[in-house]
Amino acid sequence: MGKGLLIVISGPSGAGKGTICKRLLETNPQIMASISATTRRPRQGEENGVNYFFIDHDRFENMITKGDLLEYAKVYGNYYGTPKDYVIENLEKGNDVLLEIDIEGALQIKEKYREGIFVFILPPSLEELKSRIINRGTETEEDIKKRYGSAMSEISQVIKYDYVVINDDIDRAKEDIEAIIRAENCKVLRVHEEIKLRF
Repeated sequence: MGKGLLIVISGPSGAGKGTICKRLLETNPQIMASISATTRRPRQGEENGVNYFFIDHDRFENMITKGDLLEYAKVYGNYYGTPKDYVIENLEKGNDVLLEIDIEGALQIKEKYREGIFVFILPPSLEELKSRIINRGTETEEDIKKRYGSAMSEISQVIKYDYVVINDDIDRAKEDIEAIIRAENCKVLRVHEEIKLRF
């Protein structure tokens, strides 16, 4: 079995990343979700090693120092990051690892793991993006303006990604990502060792 793919999914808030990733995981048993580490306390119902790896500040900072994270950020006083060993071990076992992450985190990963497949999810239009944010019903007018402004800045980063998928239909967007994974698995660089063994 060959090495798995690291599939990194990003996009502006309201693009539908979470729903697409959930569908991908439900219908592709060979894809597993990456598990992040955090220093925040577990919420009710959350399990260590399932939802997050819950660790203390000292251990997290030690991981930063040792270069044991593919990316990390500090949010409201707590650290969040992607443990390198967990991802690499699963890739070496032949599992594809799916990571839904913000753009800043994705670009950190791109510097450290260039073999990753970086996919940017876009809404069909900015009007649709604004409509999706409003329809959540959880944002204040100020939040909506802020998210909309951030989206404009985030979309400009699309050029740094390998692929873009326009999410005008969840099932089609999921199928586009599955097609990307199939194509990546056919790349000569990934299969040349297997070809040498067979022929």
